[in-house]
Amino acid sequence: MGRAALGMEPSLIEHLDQSIRRRKLFNRRQSILVAVSGGLDSMVLLQLLSRLAPAWRWQLTVAHFNHQLRGTASDADERLVHATAERLGLPLVAGRADVRAFQVKEKLSMEMAARQLRHGFLASTAQSRRLRRVALAHHADDQVELFLLRLLRGAGGTGLAGMPWTAPLLGQPKCQLVRPLLDLPKSVLAEFARENGIAFREDASNASIEVPRNRIRHELLPLLERRFQPAVRETLLRAMNILGAENKFVAAQVVRWRQHRRRPVFKDLPLAMQRQAVQQELEALGVEPSFDLIEQLRGEAHRAVSVRAGLALERDESGRVLRSASVPSVFSENRRLVPLNRPSGEVAFEGCRWQWHFLAPPKRRSRSAKTGCEWFDAEKVGSPIWLRHWQPGDRFQPIGMKAAVKLQDLFVNRKIPRADRHRLMVAEARDGRVFWVEGLRLAEGFKLDKQSVSGLKWCWHRG
Repeated sequence: MGRAALGMEPSLIEHLDQSIRRRKLFNRRQSILVAVSGGLDSMVLLQLLSRLAPAWRWQLTVAHFNHQLRGTASDADERLVHATAERLGLPLVAGRADVRAFQVKEKLSMEMAARQLRHGFLASTAQSRRLRRVALAHHADDQVELFLLRLLRGAGGTGLAGMPWTAPLLGQPKCQLVRPLLDLPKSVLAEFARENGIAFREDASNASIEVPRNRIRHELLPLLERRFQPAVRETLLRAMNILGAENKFVAAQVVRWRQHRRRPVFKDLPLAMQRQAVQQELEALGVEPSFDLIEQLRGEAHRAVSVRAGLALERDESGRVLRSASVPSVFSENRRLVPLNRPSGEVAFEGCRWQWHFLAPPKRRSRSAKTGCEWFDAEKVGSPIWLRHWQPGDRFQPIGMKAAVKLQDLFVNRKIPRADRHRLMVAEARDGRVFWVEGLRLAEGFKLDKQSVSGLKWCWHRG
């Protein structure tokens, strides 16, 4: 395929043609489903593939999914894609769904809800039309933004490696998602669109800095380029390439380990292989392999870990991840009123036992990790108190923090497993504030200070 056969923009089209050949992204005479949103990236992808199609003898089908999130603007996106497909003489498959209703029902983020519905539409379309390739318009800038987004969320090597050029379509393992523009920056695509008069739609939500990805695009990346590294995008892409290659090597080693009849036991594997093995198991089960979930399963065999309501998993000694009996993760309404009307006392509740003593406050706070003891200002705690479990909306101000925060956020930051959170006990002071949470620092508002005249020694243990 020479320059003449490639049309009016030989540099970009030849680059794409060579990239497809080198990476074996598509075959000759292949039928391809092209996902087109109506935005700049996908409209350029559609034009590029349509220009390459005659030489490669591809059969292209356009797929558009209307998320119904922007009212008449979403409908205008669909009309533009329909008109473009008609002008190019390509068949169009359009789908739509109420993403907001799905988000509320499934308790997902808006981004995740839209992604699940969109990929479900692409999977069903590919299956019904017996297509084996779905082309997506992700580009190099998307990769960089995704790297920073995942880095800030604490992703591991697989996540930081970014999007692969090809990957199985969820629900259709025989069908491959293909991203032929991954090495091209958006500026190149924008220039191509401008020079060729390609119409596209702007999504106004892309300018909102309320969306984390948009803050990275509009604030963090420009700051990094201006103050730290002008070539930060190229640097991050290079880092992603290195991480991707190393992660691919570890993944291959895990596959080889599984194939050995006399393989080393799971607990003796290098840490990177253990994590990769658990991740592969989770992916096979269709479960999102978050770092926390991987670590909980990797750390201890036969320990049930709650993933969501109705689903718990555990790992056996061989490294397999299996479904377990569901771990209860519901809020318990059980509570107990405890009058602190004696110099000392003891109480048992829900598997825990407490002892308290009213004493002159010590000169300094003391805590024993072995016995689990804390000192509080007795007058600030008051009497009676309530012993209970964590409840939705509970707030707590650990010592040293300037304001109370949600207990849910503290549990997430401390990586306390979801099921364990519901077992933890809290103590509520006379004024309704939480002054103690099992396993956390004592509360700022109830600590001993120079004005304290009476101390409450609070000790606990389980069993």
